[in-house]
Amino acid sequence: MQVQTAQSEPVSESPLSQIEAVEVEISVVLGRSVLPMSQLLRMGRGAVIPLDASETDEVWILANNHPVARGEIEIREDRIAITVTRAADVYDFMAGAA
Repeated sequence: MQVQTAQSEPVSESPLSQIEAVEVEISVVLGRSVLPMSQLLRMGRGAVIPLDASETDEVWILANNHPVARGEIEIREDRIAITVTRAADVYDFMAGAA
């Protein structure tokens, strides 16, 4: 790709700079829950949704809603962090494996 400058001279942009400009949304999934819609509609502020996971379970790390890795939860001072432990198996994710 070439970018035009103010004097209309083409300037080459490196492929790496194009990749670095791409934004990726990262999500972390700890567990899942199945609820009837009627129960979901009755929930208000402070409602608790039980998950099928514990604090020691591996989490799924998603990039743009696609599983890319598994990880472990770490609590550092007042922050929650995720340590990547291995690559994700998309088939396990789709099957709902923990």
